[in-house]
Amino acid sequence: MELTGVHLLLTYECNYECDHCFTWGSPWNPGTMTIENIRDIIGQAIEVGTVTSVYFEGGEPFLYYPILVYGVEEAVKSGFSAGLVTNAYWATALEDATLWLKPFSGKVKNFSVSTDLFHYDERISQQAKVASSAAEELGLGVGLLTILESDEPEGCSVIGQLPIGESTVMHRGRAAEKLVEGVPRTDWATFIECPYEDLRSPDRLHIDPLGYVHICQGITIGNVYNQRLVDICEEYDPDAHPVAGPLLAGGPAELVKRYNLDHDDAYVDACHICYDA
Repeated sequence: MELTGVHLLLTYECNYECDHCFTWGSPWNPGTMTIENIRDIIGQAIEVGTVTSVYFEGGEPFLYYPILVYGVEEAVKSGFSAGLVTNAYWATALEDATLWLKPFSGKVKNFSVSTDLFHYDERISQQAKVASSAAEELGLGVGLLTILESDEPEGCSVIGQLPIGESTVMHRGRAAEKLVEGVPRTDWATFIECPYEDLRSPDRLHIDPLGYVHICQGITIGNVYNQRLVDICEEYDPDAHPVAGPLLAGGPAELVKRYNLDHDDAYVDACHICYDA
């Protein structure tokens, strides 16, 4: 595994409860990293030797603002490129947003704002516009993350780590329960590969507040509070992993077959059947 990116889910808590959320973020979802946790994980990322970037995500990381500021400073001080993902709820006016973002000036290379009709009543929210303007003034590399609703036109891209720009819903997490009704489905047996994640040799991993290391949201390969990240990466055997192995051998359909799981006749997409399995 040539790991270059570590993405910290600083918290599972979020001020929103979007139907498309991978991580079930909500005001009632517990789990937040401490300063000690962040310091430990960044130290473990240094040990790996190939990591170049550390991202801070959620939930909504700005809900724990002083801890977020500390984490970014610690990451940059340790030689990593830092990134942030936020819904920009805090960007109520340009002067205010500039004050929120000032500690990240000269430190954050990639600043991403989630904005779509799941978060707000318009695709590019006023908060996103204000946050983007403040970020540009401070020299932060800014981009928008917009998730299209299921019934919107096709033709937009989807990757495991969502690219800047428009992407379609991946039906995992809350989306697998909230957004599948009425959406066209395909025979379950046709889902013979994972089209989004590099499960054999991922170049980035997500680490949640409980210490679990995710190769895809909900598919874990270890816990950094019990074992060093460098050892988790070195010992990861994708073909022997109880979930990644079947997915690599034949996609979500193989996962169902391997464990003789109950299943529906058809699913919306590969994430939907995989999450259900």
